[in-house]
Amino acid sequence: MRTPCPAGPDGPPSGPVLSLGLHSWSVQRPPGALPAQPPEPAVDPGMEPHPAPAGEAQMQPCPPADALAAEPVARPAARPPARPAAPLPDHAAALPSAQAAAGEFARMRRLSLLLAAPLSAEDQSLQSMPDASPTKWHLAHTTWFTETLLLQPHAPGYAAFDARWGRLFNSYYESLGPRHPRPERGLLSRPGSEEVLRFRAHVDLAVAQWLQSLSSGDWLGDDVGPGGGQAARLLPLLRLAQAHEEQHQELILTDILHALSRNPLEPAYRGPARASGARAASSAPSSAPPSTPRWLHHPGGLVTTGADVADARRFVFDNEGPRHRAWLPPFEIAARPVSCGEFIAFIDAGGYRNPAWWTSDGWAAVQAQGWQAPLYWRDEGNGRYSRYTLDGRIPVDPADPVCHVSWLEAAAFAAWAGARLPTEAEWEVAWSAAPAPTGLTPQRLAQGPLHAQAADPGAALQPPGEVWEWTASSYSPYPGFRPFAGVASEYNGKFMVGQMVLRGGSWATPAGHVRPSYRNFFPPSARWQFSGLRLARDA
Repeated sequence: MRTPCPAGPDGPPSGPVLSLGLHSWSVQRPPGALPAQPPEPAVDPGMEPHPAPAGEAQMQPCPPADALAAEPVARPAARPPARPAAPLPDHAAALPSAQAAAGEFARMRRLSLLLAAPLSAEDQSLQSMPDASPTKWHLAHTTWFTETLLLQPHAPGYAAFDARWGRLFNSYYESLGPRHPRPERGLLSRPGSEEVLRFRAHVDLAVAQWLQSLSSGDWLGDDVGPGGGQAARLLPLLRLAQAHEEQHQELILTDILHALSRNPLEPAYRGPARASGARAASSAPSSAPPSTPRWLHHPGGLVTTGADVADARRFVFDNEGPRHRAWLPPFEIAARPVSCGEFIAFIDAGGYRNPAWWTSDGWAAVQAQGWQAPLYWRDEGNGRYSRYTLDGRIPVDPADPVCHVSWLEAAAFAAWAGARLPTEAEWEVAWSAAPAPTGLTPQRLAQGPLHAQAADPGAALQPPGEVWEWTASSYSPYPGFRPFAGVASEYNGKFMVGQMVLRGGSWATPAGHVRPSYRNFFPPSARWQFSGLRLARDA
């Protein structure tokens, strides 16, 4: 068996080192290892890249250590006293028309229905564990969110579809009243799936009619009269509702995958495999082994991370900001995520049997849960493994990024490999100029594959986008963090304890959420998300 990583503690994975900096790409490569030109930085339409502040580390080939130490460091400007809450971003500087906003919102809502389309009413009612939710509940909850935060307070004359449903579909908003227990969402046989679809249609029509009814003067005007200038107030809420549902679109897939995995027949999400590249578990992997690990070098120094929450040109969550400075020692980060082949080497080396690599909580989980491999994997004998996916059970391809591992497993693998997980600041500055992944699209949903895969198994450089990547950072507020005002203040801040940060996005992450500053977070033991890892090490 080919073993890309060392099979024991003798040292870190070896491989060529590439030079990396902050705002563009600079690589040193052996002949034939990488394209002749580095990829161009991805910049969203209408977005200007953030310039590096004076005194901040620039994107250059790694300077000598003594030269870096001699660089003067600019003192950050004093920050004004923090206020208790931040308003949602002021989008007045970049306002689409009401019709354009309505069209974008409607397209997002249709994707949720596409995700539910392959599922029967019985499928949509399944809840396989307390952490997951039925598809029907996701469809209803996101609709309730739009109705409660947007339509009821702001759309003249709007009447709730059923005022009793708030108790059923409120998730965790204490300020909005009592809630049905999360572990019992699968017991809600009523309302049924058809009634939930009528609820969605009712809210979709109300949003469309309301926005279409606004003249450009009402939407973009100067707050003259009862309807004037509504965009500056309402577009942030509309974008929050859209971003909220995009999060649940990925959860629909992770949760139904877990539910279907409990069925002994292991059905595919879309029924019999179509033109998705899905393979029978007994067939051979379709791609070559992964390339030799390579490392991207970053010189460290004073860096700026985080997002400008008040920037009107795109929506970001409150936990992504504010932009702030941090000092990083020099480091290296792997040019691609850890592959299935490398993780098999960890298994074969006794990784799940040796407590030396594990945190105390990690080893306790291995013992209590009987972990022997990533979630959904099965040992097929003769050194081969299969994994259950939305395409059904398929052979584990050594070149694919490993998926469905917890932070506890990721940290154990990193320790065994003689490396570590990157901090979220290291991760962000390393990939801030990487080409943007496409994320979940209707095309991938229709054509597949519906699992993480290596787009180019032989490529030395594989930016994020197929699996979420665990970091070494706990989920905590940035310096100067202020939650959104009002009900939205409960969205992120109150969960900043007992969670670890993931970065990058997966194949199932909607495109609007695949950005360098996005902070996903889950408990260290969570395995049912599309989560993998990328290694880092001190330079």
